[in-house]
Amino acid sequence: MVRPGLFSGSKPTNSVKISFRLPYFTKWGESLLVCGSVPVLGSWNVKKGVLLSPFHQGDELIWGGSITVPSGFQCQYTYYVVDDNRNVLRAEMGRKRGLVLPEGIQSDQEIEFRDLWQTGSDAIPFTSAFKDVIFRQSWDSSKEATIGVNHIKLVPEAESIVVQFKVSCPNIEKDTSIYVIGSNTKLGNWKVENGLKLSYSGESVWHGECLLQRNEFPIKYRYGKYGKAGNFSIENGPNREVTTNSSRNEANYIFLSDGMLRETPWRGAGVAVPMFSVRSESDLGVGEFLDLKLLVDWAVASGFHLVQLLPINDTSVHQMWWDSYPYSSLSVFALHPLYLRVQALSEKIPEEIKQEIEKAKQQLDGKDVDYEATLTTKLSIAKKIFTREKDLILYSSSFKEFFSENEGWLKPYAAFCFLRDFFGTSDRTQWGNFAHYSEIKLEKLVSKESLHYEIISFHYYVQYHLHLQLSEAAEYARKKGVILKGDLPIGVDRNSVDTWVYPNLFRMNTSTGAPPDYFDKNGQNWGFPTYNWEEMSKDNYAWWRARLTQMAKYFTAYRIDHILGFFRIWELPDHAATGLVGKFRPSIPLSQEELEREGIWDFNRLSRPYIRKELLQEKFGAAWTFVATNFLNEYDKNCYEFKEDSNTEKKIASKLKTSAESSLLLESEDELRRNLFHLSQNVVLIRDPEDPRKFYPRFNLEDTTSFQDLDDHSKNVLKRLYYDYYFHRQENLWRQNALKTLPVLLNSSDMLACGEDLGLIPSCVHPVMQELGLVGLRIQRMPNEAGQEFGIPSQYSYMTVCAPSCHDCSTMRAWWEEDEERRRRFFKNVVESDALPPDQCVPEVAHFIIRQHVEAPSMWAIFPLQDLMALKEEYTTRPAAEETINDPTNPKHYWRYRVHVTLETLNKDNELKNIIKDLVGQSGRSVPSEKSEVEASLVSVLSTAGAVFETLQLAGAGEKIRLASESNGVPGKDALAAVS
Repeated sequence: MVRPGLFSGSKPTNSVKISFRLPYFTKWGESLLVCGSVPVLGSWNVKKGVLLSPFHQGDELIWGGSITVPSGFQCQYTYYVVDDNRNVLRAEMGRKRGLVLPEGIQSDQEIEFRDLWQTGSDAIPFTSAFKDVIFRQSWDSSKEATIGVNHIKLVPEAESIVVQFKVSCPNIEKDTSIYVIGSNTKLGNWKVENGLKLSYSGESVWHGECLLQRNEFPIKYRYGKYGKAGNFSIENGPNREVTTNSSRNEANYIFLSDGMLRETPWRGAGVAVPMFSVRSESDLGVGEFLDLKLLVDWAVASGFHLVQLLPINDTSVHQMWWDSYPYSSLSVFALHPLYLRVQALSEKIPEEIKQEIEKAKQQLDGKDVDYEATLTTKLSIAKKIFTREKDLILYSSSFKEFFSENEGWLKPYAAFCFLRDFFGTSDRTQWGNFAHYSEIKLEKLVSKESLHYEIISFHYYVQYHLHLQLSEAAEYARKKGVILKGDLPIGVDRNSVDTWVYPNLFRMNTSTGAPPDYFDKNGQNWGFPTYNWEEMSKDNYAWWRARLTQMAKYFTAYRIDHILGFFRIWELPDHAATGLVGKFRPSIPLSQEELEREGIWDFNRLSRPYIRKELLQEKFGAAWTFVATNFLNEYDKNCYEFKEDSNTEKKIASKLKTSAESSLLLESEDELRRNLFHLSQNVVLIRDPEDPRKFYPRFNLEDTTSFQDLDDHSKNVLKRLYYDYYFHRQENLWRQNALKTLPVLLNSSDMLACGEDLGLIPSCVHPVMQELGLVGLRIQRMPNEAGQEFGIPSQYSYMTVCAPSCHDCSTMRAWWEEDEERRRRFFKNVVESDALPPDQCVPEVAHFIIRQHVEAPSMWAIFPLQDLMALKEEYTTRPAAEETINDPTNPKHYWRYRVHVTLETLNKDNELKNIIKDLVGQSGRSVPSEKSEVEASLVSVLSTAGAVFETLQLAGAGEKIRLASESNGVPGKDALAAVS
């Protein structure tokens, strides 16, 4: 690389002009800029980058600019869209570009780099999911790589130009070559045998160069593959074209970066199941990491390239069944001990412990997961094995390596677990001197000299074995061509290791959730503290980057839970119990001045609960006087406000628990609480707790009696401001917020990223996801399109995951049986049948719905295991409602669903596997190879022999393409068919 001071001082004597050229349509006020790793390109300071100038070439808007550099120059660079003040509006995604000047270049020559803007989707084939799993090479292509892609030996003459063609092709089989064919003699005049064969440059890039005369331009061309079977496949889309303009372009070298070879988009399928739901003959009451090997075997045999899990981090905050909620992490780095296979802890487990394990298997083998009993049993057995082998493990080189790589999070995690158990609570305010984290206190806690070091090291030991077991399963999946897809929760528990160690990264006086949506008309309150993004940005989101780096040790793809949270989060005060009365953060509030200009002035009336005698009588009937006496004060005639001890939702809930009379007056405490909550939520505006002159319109404010009792002018003003706040006012702010955070996360690992984008979707979300290459989610019963009751899978975009259901809703079977009228509408509008639909989701119905999804254009079709089992009647004996994983309306839902069939049984069921594999394969989706090692060796021998005939076969293929070409020299649409 060039030294930082290279361009200081006098002008270099041997200089070369480098030009950048990129087609890109901008909006008014936007410009393009190139910035790179050396001072002449700004040293990655965008403010000092090289601003490009626009010009039109036909229908294209081209941005160009140039710099002068010395011979031997090299750097990295990337393009940015900036505003008039050079603030970044958008940046290219994917890998940074490399620039290396050709060897032997003469002084005063000009090199032009013609690039294409890289979007996030362009980088998808280079994620570990595809690079290391789907497109993994069976041959070491690096051996054939040409060292230094730009080391060109051709020297241009007076009226010639050296053109380098460069294209990326990550999906290529062994003994396949890449060619350029085109309208010029040097490109074969569309004959393959005379075309330009490219060389491999490494990292899935192929290049080749030729000397072309200036008077031969423009030149049309295409890339194509020549395979071991003797067939030549030409890329899709229109011809590419390289032009030169003598009045504007005097380049001696043109480097074409042509992006990807244009092929039919790759599509695959997968299965989704929570780790805890898996059942095997070896597990102790819950799915275990080593069970994933059996699940991978089943996936491969069923035609699946992907296995998707829910979060697998430790959630043992309360040490009770509440911890079954997998999205409330105790630590975002530690794995959950629940998924440990105790039998695999040692090869020398004594007989009495083996018997204990067998007894536990029988006791815990229930219909559902017994979270508390299972975790307690596993830790008890693990401690007994640890006591016998702790020195052997803790002093091993393998453990020392693990500890060294993970001690940054492992030490605080072990200390937290010790303090939680010692004080009997994860509430660190009860920990006395340890309530506030410090490095000094931590080192004393985890010191090997401390009396409790054995307890601390036990947590190390468990995490070490969890790491080994999950790593073994992950490597097994990679070798089998199966992507292991993890889940990145949007929040962490407020009593977690992360909030203890990094309290400045969280807004601890707030809570996250979701506004009212398909799942819950009252919204959701998840209880997590919101993030302090401003503080996180100071170290370039190091905590997030570390999370993704840790995940990438095991997963090659991940799902970003509630991706809307990176645009804006639904923020609630920590005293809220429900998710209704919240506000978006960040957002632009309604100022008091703005409201006053609109004639809105009675802010106390609008922002405090609107409680009148008539409303109390309507809600509580004869018990209204009890409610008024115990919970309210009458501040004006027939006008009430909550008492100090019940003026928040949490205070109301607490007071009800201590009020013995409440249960006597009403049939249900839940009903009383719900009605009291409705009273407290009966507001039109929410006053900002940090600035009393700022307000936020309450979600669905028109549903409140507070709004309904207003005058018409106030109603009209507030309705207009409401729709502006929720659907227009914030769009640019939310877009900018996402573009600050998401690229950092995406670039911190090479995993394939998918985003859960269900719910109330701002219009800025999908364009940003598309720009960043984030794959969205489509659930048929929750269509994004307005006015549709059911999504149409055939109309989904490629950059999506489609599924008939997910863990947050009822299964396909349960949904079918829930609503007779809806079922009839589905049958009429989707199945296009006027017949009466069956009451049950019979295999024929399941087959139809699943086929709809595998045939969709979506990159992925991923099915919950329960939905796949509906394809066979014998697996539908369990009541459908019992197969639901989560009930989003219940914040204390017990996550305990277990599949009622073992993986061993499913692996033996060839009929079900063949049904699924036929569905996947017939849809055109990729199916994993199940070749044996002997078969693979035979294929290798045959393909090597076949390569001998390449030259002869190329001639024949080229002649077929030439004859199939149209009279104007452009390959016809039947060209590919001609060689098949």
